[in-house]
Amino acid sequence: MNILQARDLTKTYRIDGRHLTVLEDVSLSARHGEFLVVSGASGSGKSTLLSLLSGLDKPSQGRVFIQGKDITDISEDDLAPFRNRVFGFVFQSFHLIPSLSALENVMFPAELANDRDAEKNARDLLERVGLAERGENFPHQLSGGEKQRVAICRALVNRPKIIFADEPTGNLDSENGRSVLELLLDFQQASQTTLVLVTHNPDIAKRADRVVVLADGRLARGADHGA
Repeated sequence: MNILQARDLTKTYRIDGRHLTVLEDVSLSARHGEFLVVSGASGSGKSTLLSLLSGLDKPSQGRVFIQGKDITDISEDDLAPFRNRVFGFVFQSFHLIPSLSALENVMFPAELANDRDAEKNARDLLERVGLAERGENFPHQLSGGEKQRVAICRALVNRPKIIFADEPTGNLDSENGRSVLELLLDFQQASQTTLVLVTHNPDIAKRADRVVVLADGRLARGADHGA
């Protein structure tokens, strides 16, 4: 059963009076519990596609469905709580809030969802990733690997149906990168969460249930789009 479906996505920007199309006529889907990798060279449109699938940006054309619900034209006021409840996000540059401690960063999405167990769940997650003693530290006091583990905990605190990860190991050395990937996959498999991960790393792509390849804003010929 498909939890995510995208139909004919196109994204065009207007720059200096001309139109630049960065994504064109892309259709794909992801099943419940699937690990889907979106691969391709730098500039192929991978991050743009992830932004459209997750509702962080709107397509110029096309539709996005999550659990059968068309989210394409939903207002930001209505989409934000849905996104917070259903999606988890892990970014290459961590995107932790500098003024919040590690614990507070993890708690933040749960507090937005008015979860009374926000602190307990956040502490449990930090303990699971070996950061129980670092909860009161601020992002500038953490290593890159620690920051990404905090970001993964934050992505998981609301038990999302889909995790969107954009080059989650891109800013880490190889050892920390492997550790973070294993952590993400352990969580994904244990909870049967759908993981949609953008990467140009072939070693990560080999671990996926399915890989779709973007080239110049289009799905590569013969790509397994699953739609």
